[in-house]
Amino acid sequence: MTHATTRAFDLHDHPAKADPGLIAADEAHFGAIETSLERTVAELEDRLADVRRQPGGTGQEAMDRDLEVHRLGSRLRALRRYRLDLCLGRMVTADGETVYVGRFGLTDVDGRRLLVDWRSPAAEPFFGATHAQPMGLVSRRRYRWTGGRVTDYWDEVFSADALAAGGAALDDQSAFVASLGSSRSEQMRDVLATIQADQDAIIRAGSRGTLVVDGGPGTGKTVVALHRAAYLLYADPRLGDGRGGVLFVGPHQPYLAYVADVLPSLGEEGVLTCTMRDLVVEGSTAVEETDPEVARLKSDAAMVTAVEPAVRLYEEPPTEGMVVETDWAEVWLGPGDWAEAFGAPDPGTPHNEARDQVWDALLDILVDKHDDVDASPEQIRRSLRRNDELVDAVTRAWPMIEATDLVGDLWEVPAYLRHCARWLSPDEVRALRRTGPQVWTTADLPLLDVARARLGDPEAARARRRREASAAAEREEMDRVVDHLIATDDSDMMIMSMLRGADLRGALAADGGRPEALPGDPGRFAGPFAHVVVDEAQELTDAEWQMLLRRCPSRSLTVVGDRAQARHGFTESWSERLERVGLRDVGLATLTINYRTPVEVMAAAAPVIRAVLPDANVPTSVRSTGEPVRYADRSELVAIVEEWLAEHDEGVACVIGDPSFPASPRVRSLAPEHAKGLEFDLVVLVEPERLGIGIEGAVDRYVAMTRATQRLVVVA
Repeated sequence: MTHATTRAFDLHDHPAKADPGLIAADEAHFGAIETSLERTVAELEDRLADVRRQPGGTGQEAMDRDLEVHRLGSRLRALRRYRLDLCLGRMVTADGETVYVGRFGLTDVDGRRLLVDWRSPAAEPFFGATHAQPMGLVSRRRYRWTGGRVTDYWDEVFSADALAAGGAALDDQSAFVASLGSSRSEQMRDVLATIQADQDAIIRAGSRGTLVVDGGPGTGKTVVALHRAAYLLYADPRLGDGRGGVLFVGPHQPYLAYVADVLPSLGEEGVLTCTMRDLVVEGSTAVEETDPEVARLKSDAAMVTAVEPAVRLYEEPPTEGMVVETDWAEVWLGPGDWAEAFGAPDPGTPHNEARDQVWDALLDILVDKHDDVDASPEQIRRSLRRNDELVDAVTRAWPMIEATDLVGDLWEVPAYLRHCARWLSPDEVRALRRTGPQVWTTADLPLLDVARARLGDPEAARARRRREASAAAEREEMDRVVDHLIATDDSDMMIMSMLRGADLRGALAADGGRPEALPGDPGRFAGPFAHVVVDEAQELTDAEWQMLLRRCPSRSLTVVGDRAQARHGFTESWSERLERVGLRDVGLATLTINYRTPVEVMAAAAPVIRAVLPDANVPTSVRSTGEPVRYADRSELVAIVEEWLAEHDEGVACVIGDPSFPASPRVRSLAPEHAKGLEFDLVVLVEPERLGIGIEGAVDRYVAMTRATQRLVVVA
């Protein structure tokens, strides 16, 4: 009698697959995995405890210790998250070797490889093999895990001889297709085991240059983007171990919440995820720009270049000199001296930070003018720092500037804007003028971003000067202490006199170093990053692209999007768009198979987008639910949702186009632009014609319709 339930398998719904001849080898291997996993977790726990007991230290030593704590903790969390379900499946090679593929690599106590990491070259055939290109495989098995046990599995064979041998039933793609039919939840479900060959090829592509992943709805663009981020961190030595890392940019917060669990499930906690709004402090409160002309002008990449001349106006040296008085003399600070000091900052130094270099250069110039006084350079510097007239003159000549003040002045002072953006016509300057209260829009964010990068943080500069002033005061006090210790030393060996003053002062004044930035610091997205992944990239303006390129000097990017889903139109090619914003080495990978959206839904959605974009990349669906799109009256909306909830114990529905519809744990209510990148079992599109005409309206309708994985209802 066949037993459908064992320690690792629960196949009561598929008793034929519980034949010991089919699963005995897996059972034995899972036992070895479990033993090794317990041993590995125990070893990691001991190692982490040892590292935490070590002294904190300072400088590089402290950083190395913290990095090791983070590495060990991350690995432990990943291993504790899974048990046997670390294993994704197995493959049998042509030479008879059975290789098990897992989320992470795992060995037993003798060094025998129990699992190969899914990102390793050895695992590539598990994802990439097809019947046309078997990549040296005879067969492949994929598992479905539920509650830590295998509740189903699918076998594929890659040759007629293997099929004739009867060792496995041909079940091509069924694991993946079956997963598509499962109910959705508030977060993206685990899809690692069912990544398809076309997706895997893109995930494993090299990181040099810019790779565009173009694909229509349901082609797995987001899956590719997330798994590519995890793969590159594993495979590319330029990205990991503190070498810049990866920034992942999504379209909106609901999207980030939806995909939040994917990267941690892959063992990657170091990828920073954000939206474009998160890159700028003001993004959290910015409103949408309602004036199309203003939005067009501010979205132009040329507009961000207005920031440089705007800052330069505050970096012009005074043309008049002044007398500077110290405790020993009066010296002349002429226009030439000002010009020399203003030329002192290192190239690329932010304006607010450069002020310290200007100040130091001025002090050097003024100290040199005291060449015949009986005072040390440090004494003269202290006197100059206390000179209020000099301090005020420097503050006026090179003021500290807030990014919000600089950009606000551009919109509020027409003459200032005309000087900094000479290409604007008088009508365009008038269109950009703002006379009301300072309310930032999303179109302002690129300018605020470049202004903050060019200016630097004035508070950080002020804090640094306060620290330096405090340190100078401490050194002055230490001078007095050391002098006193040496003067009063009456020991036979004159211990204090034998010590070098500088060494003693250093020992007395030693500190623990500068504190590290806190995780919640908005500057955590400032970069630079070794690689940037951006999803729904078709929506980015040229000015927004500059925000990303500033954070990615390597120009190593993964750009994911669909030209047909661009709300404001996308008539050029990806290469043309990206070359215009400054990216030259651009490759293109296209996904054409729609794994998510049923044939019935795509049949209704395709004409909507092709009516305005005849060349839209509409993907081919591979699955059918047998349920045609339903059309209903507006009055039936509530009943439709309630009926679906009553029929389905799990899954998520979404009402799109009616902001008044109440949301609940299993029902979302979203605008079309906030549904982008998401998927739902049921989508109810409310009064689609109200979404507008032209490109924007058609794209919104197309996006809304193609969020459905099971059923689409259109109410009017």
